Amino acid sequence: MKKTITTLSASLFVAASAMAGGIITNTNHHISWARMMARGASTEIDAIYTNPAGTAFSKHEGWSLSLNSHTVFQQRDIETTYPLFPEEGHTRKYNGDAFAPSAPSAYLLYKKDRWAFQAFFGVIGGGGKCKYDDGLPQFDAAVMTALYGQHLTPDMYTLDSSLKGSQYIYGGQLGATYRLNNNFAAHVGGRINYYYGNYTGHVNATLNNPENTPLAALAINCDQTGVGFTPVLGLDFKWNNLTLATKYEFKTNLSLTNKTKQLEAPAGFEKKVEAYKDGAKTDCDIPAILYVAAGYEIIPNKLRAAVEYHFLDDCPAEMSDNRNEYLHHGTHEVLGGIEWDINKTFTVSAGAQKTDYGLDDGFQSQTAFSCDSYSIGFGAAVNVTEKLRLNVGYFWTTYQDYTKEEEHYTGALPMAGTDTYSRSNKVIGIGFDYKF
Repeated sequence: MKKTITTLSASLFVAASAMAGGIITNTNHHISWARMMARGASTEIDAIYTNPAGTAFSKHEGWSLSLNSHTVFQQRDIETTYPLFPEEGHTRKYNGDAFAPSAPSAYLLYKKDRWAFQAFFGVIGGGGKCKYDDGLPQFDAAVMTALYGQHLTPDMYTLDSSLKGSQYIYGGQLGATYRLNNNFAAHVGGRINYYYGNYTGHVNATLNNPENTPLAALAINCDQTGVGFTPVLGLDFKWNNLTLATKYEFKTNLSLTNKTKQLEAPAGFEKKVEAYKDGAKTDCDIPAILYVAAGYEIIPNKLRAAVEYHFLDDCPAEMSDNRNEYLHHGTHEVLGGIEWDINKTFTVSAGAQKTDYGLDDGFQSQTAFSCDSYSIGFGAAVNVTEKLRLNVGYFWTTYQDYTKEEEHYTGALPMAGTDTYSRSNKVIGIGFDYKF
């Protein structure tokens, strides 16, 4: 006897950020961010992303280049309580390991008098691979519930399941900035975003007999790709030691198209897997983002500090399963940082960020969940020569656990349970800035 059972959701690992930033977006690209965080008032080369209008106030005339790489270590764990789990307290933990060996970024700046021209490349969203060696609770629970309906208890069969996903949104950005006078500069630019994701997994159940008789099977292997364009505007105001800056990124309409190599589903479950059929499309918009920042040189050319606010307008950004409609509000981020030039060679800095997503039970799922958090970073810069600067930085993110009541079911047999979502994040980076 062999039956195929599935309850695939329509949102498998939707591009959760593997670094820092919003639900889908990354904001840490230059190592200066990792070691200070509040870089929205920067006028150095990293301002190409954080404050493009500020590049008109760069002290260096001519060409500048910056190359950076972040290595990301992340855990995305789910602790589930479900009546059929045989463990103590009917509780089982599913460990998800996410790792990005290198999330690269490159910056190129040319400044001449009042003009500045910029180019940027980086991993704008996602940025890693996540693997659940034991699969996900919703798949195991669905199979176990179905088998329980056939009078098969967990001691009578063995489950084998695993799931892994990878998501990358690559962005290539061009822009131009003009300094209107000694105080004001304005920027206009745009970014092309390319999404690539792959999702592979299976769940198998076999009867505990000498023949290991198959009872249930599920498998998926699906690639998703999409392209979208982001217009970018910026303003910068500089007066003595004070810098005020803002950047606005418009919403990016991003539709993903499937290339499905394998998808198993039984009769009666076709609608459950429609989102992963070959050629099917899924919404994955990048939200509009507003940056507002203030920077102040406490001691000119020696000690400076900055504060910053981000708003990511997630609610109108369409997601699979219309998950965005369950958010209470868009993402709010507050940042602060300080930087000290010890001497002409060494600089040290530190900073922090607090992120509030406006989460709701209807938004959270085992295949795509977020947790409110705060991040702390620190690092240093070394002027190796007059032209070459080395940046190193490290930051970690502490997440607030999120608990949700779940109902795992197959057919007409519902069984309630509880999911607790938790995450951890550690990032180390190194980069080089060069002035030609």
